[in-house]
Amino acid sequence: MKMQAAVLWGPGQDWSVEEVELDGPQEGEVLIRYEASGLCHSDDHARTGDMPIAVPTVGGHEGAGVIEEVGPGVKNLRPGDKVVCSFLPACGQCRWCSTGQQNLCDMGAFILAGTMLDGSYRRRARGKDLGALSLLGTFAEYGTVHQESVVKVDDDVPLERACLLGCGVTTGWGSAVNTAKVQPGDTVVVIGCGGIGGSAIQGARIAGAENIVAVDIVESKRQQVMPLGATHFCTSFEEATALVADLTRGVMADSAILTVGVVAGEMIGQTLELVRKGGVGVVTGIAPATENTATIPLMMFTLFQKRLAGSLFGEANPRADIHRLLRLYRDGQLKLDETVTAEYQLGDINQGYQDMFDGKNIRGIITHSH
Repeated sequence: MKMQAAVLWGPGQDWSVEEVELDGPQEGEVLIRYEASGLCHSDDHARTGDMPIAVPTVGGHEGAGVIEEVGPGVKNLRPGDKVVCSFLPACGQCRWCSTGQQNLCDMGAFILAGTMLDGSYRRRARGKDLGALSLLGTFAEYGTVHQESVVKVDDDVPLERACLLGCGVTTGWGSAVNTAKVQPGDTVVVIGCGGIGGSAIQGARIAGAENIVAVDIVESKRQQVMPLGATHFCTSFEEATALVADLTRGVMADSAILTVGVVAGEMIGQTLELVRKGGVGVVTGIAPATENTATIPLMMFTLFQKRLAGSLFGEANPRADIHRLLRLYRDGQLKLDETVTAEYQLGDINQGYQDMFDGKNIRGIITHSH
């Protein structure tokens, strides 16, 4: 079939919206009619080359839609099912999945490779094979996707909001709840107030944090993150350090979560300076692949027993946590409608990302008019 999709032909280029040919599902695969896709910063990391991926590729890894067709061997999915796509597949059988760490599934090794799990391609344009970012390629009207990347959801779920659970919301929420292990009464600092940072703020609020200090260089983010649960707002590490010291009588924060768009080495030490003895600094934001230095006062690990932890997909188990977050959304505890500050058509994808860089939105999404 032919469809419209946003293709990245090389690092540093804009997304090119054009006609792409898509093959139907093979063994274990389904054809999804995408209804919505989130504009996540990770896709721009691929565009800039900070995150090396195989190109050319169809972008997008936060998608939700309706199954149109199922291939042989597909279990528990059928045409008409509403689904959310997880940017990390979960096979359910590897060491990681079987021990409740689906975010570390061995199938995740394929998300930057471009090919399907069997090493072949389902997309073509300009006479060339196209990859699919994170095995999904959600910047498109349709996608052929392996069943291990798909989570069925209830029929009444609004897909134009549920798509965000495929990466950003789950990653931010889990960074606070699963990795930082925020407890009632904690003081938490979230550095970087984009989509993931906003969700980390919500995770901290839902977990019962008393003080949630949001940090972002864009002053206008103040008005966006306070309704999500932030209790204080700062525009620099220095301002945040002084504020947290005052709030905690010098004890400092229980945890600090680094969710900036592009992580720089000096930010690691600055994040750890914000946390107390025995506290944890969580690195969720992505650094360029070439960044291999960090400024860290090493003595603080032993003398202050501080910890530094990475967080992939918020340590979430997508088959369980996507449903958990949807329940929180239904109950009014998780705010999704309030985080979507702009909706775009596929042809406006480059403008959508520019708006993100300009600080105009927390989350932008693409909706499709089939």
